[in-house]
Amino acid sequence: MGNIAGVGSVDDQIIVTGPVVVAAKFVVVEKGDTLSAISLRVYGNANLYNKIFEANKPLLKDVNKIYPGQSLRIPE
Repeated sequence: MGNIAGVGSVDDQIIVTGPVVVAAKFVVVEKGDTLSAISLRVYGNANLYNKIFEANKPLLKDVNKIYPGQSLRIPE
């Protein structure tokens, strides 16, 4: 028997039919980092910095103002 009276078992098989969601990636800003430098590291292209900026708008107000210790979401 299970933990609840009258429940003998639970069918815990899950079938996902929609698109697979990839876990979000994050980068912690280090001293001297810029969004362009982070973009170059993660995408291989410094010009994609705005993609990171847009994904972090609730946290960032200015593309030039990031600080060591901030955790930034890196979109695909």
